[in-house]
Amino acid sequence: MHDLLPVIEQWRARGERVAIATVVKTLGSAPRGVGAKMVVSSGGAMAGSVSGGCIEGAVFDACQEALTTGQAKLLHFGVADDDAWDVGLACGGMIDVFVEPLDW
Repeated sequence: MHDLLPVIEQWRARGERVAIATVVKTLGSAPRGVGAKMVVSSGGAMAGSVSGGCIEGAVFDACQEALTTGQAKLLHFGVADDDAWDVGLACGGMIDVFVEPLDW
């Protein structure tokens, strides 16, 4: 997270809002571990990673939604889900990602 703080500060200095996504649970093969983070600005910028690329698009969309609604959300991705292949999660594992608007 420390490497993302300068990016967050830069975005906020420009007046952008920020959402943060955090891997909160994994099971089986997962590209990133618990605690991995990704941040998204209201202007559409992104930094960090929660999956090495396989679910970032879906998480980006959820971050934008969180910025619009102000509501946090828990996302679940796994190969048993109908959407798993659509978002690219082919690693055979399961990832839960908590998305929230950053308000500080």
